[in-house]
Amino acid sequence: MEEQNKRMKVGEGRISGSISIFLGLLSLGGILCFKFPEQLTTSEFREVYTAEMVENLMLGAIISTFLFALVSLLLAKNKKYAVVGVTLGVLAIILGGMTVEGRAVEKMSWSLGLDWLILDLLVMVLIFVPIELVFPKNKLQSKFHPEWRTDLVYFGISHLAIQLFGVLTKKPAVAFFGWMNLESVHQWINDLPFVVELLIALVVTDFFQYWAHRFFHSHYFLWRFHSIHHSTENMDWLAGSRTHFIDIFFTRSVSYMPLYILGFSTLTFNVYVVFIAVHAVFIHANTRINLGFLKYIITTPQYHHWHHCQEPEYYGNNFAVVFPFIDKLFGTYHLPGNEWPKGTGLVDASFPKGFVRQFVFPFIKNPFKNDLLPEERSDR
Repeated sequence: MEEQNKRMKVGEGRISGSISIFLGLLSLGGILCFKFPEQLTTSEFREVYTAEMVENLMLGAIISTFLFALVSLLLAKNKKYAVVGVTLGVLAIILGGMTVEGRAVEKMSWSLGLDWLILDLLVMVLIFVPIELVFPKNKLQSKFHPEWRTDLVYFGISHLAIQLFGVLTKKPAVAFFGWMNLESVHQWINDLPFVVELLIALVVTDFFQYWAHRFFHSHYFLWRFHSIHHSTENMDWLAGSRTHFIDIFFTRSVSYMPLYILGFSTLTFNVYVVFIAVHAVFIHANTRINLGFLKYIITTPQYHHWHHCQEPEYYGNNFAVVFPFIDKLFGTYHLPGNEWPKGTGLVDASFPKGFVRQFVFPFIKNPFKNDLLPEERSDR
């Protein structure tokens, strides 16, 4: 474990070997999507990409798997990374990865979002790993910190279940609000220019998510579940994924429901999901990028890191996900110039390690210490 958590250095072969393994695993996942598209891809997300685009990505990923494995083989004293990468690449070829072709897909009532997981993970890595390397906030933090595997599991499960969250939200929305006869509102929204419709969708969902987020902070039992999200002490591009199922289901439901009720277009919904996915990674990332004056218009890592801060005197601020003006409206805005919090995480709680244990823990135990003095307890 100590070796894995030690920062990788250029020239020792571990970086190229890790990239080879990463691309090999994505290639195998992509092959499964081509072979079982009804069960492993989402109909909504298939509208975002084309079969030709993914076929080319597959070919490039397999070739790159071997190229990075070769670099690792040449540089590394320990050849295990290269061997694993080559093995994955060979397996991908045997399973038909070089010749896969898209086909017509039958619509299913359910599916896992493996396509969404693979493509989003690839894009997030390509965007945010270089950003965190070139513009880090915490220069000493390793990409392979002690809990990166746990955060990666959270990332995977939340993406695989994306259609489940949509179905569980849409059906209650139709059942409880279908009687309102909002056809005229739907028509008005769909007649708007796309950019305007998307902006309204972002504002509306952020308003609802603000109150859902604040609700989890202000109710003792719900805070048990949401505090898992705050337990990370290593803020990076994966940290935002550490969210308990109860938390993510409730928050996504509150966010998605107004989109269904008000009749926003499928295109707007899909773009909203993609934007939020990228932005949520950005505001948790280990980067000092702050967008200049735009940080007062849209949330940034500095803004959201203050929400995760350890300093008790600044708890209960910055609940908005996208627009700081919502915090301004309700008195929960905190952005002190160019200052950053001294640390992130929870000083008054302890959670077990690992996804399964963290999933069960809030149901059966209170993660907060019972031996604290009143003045030592946090007021999130």
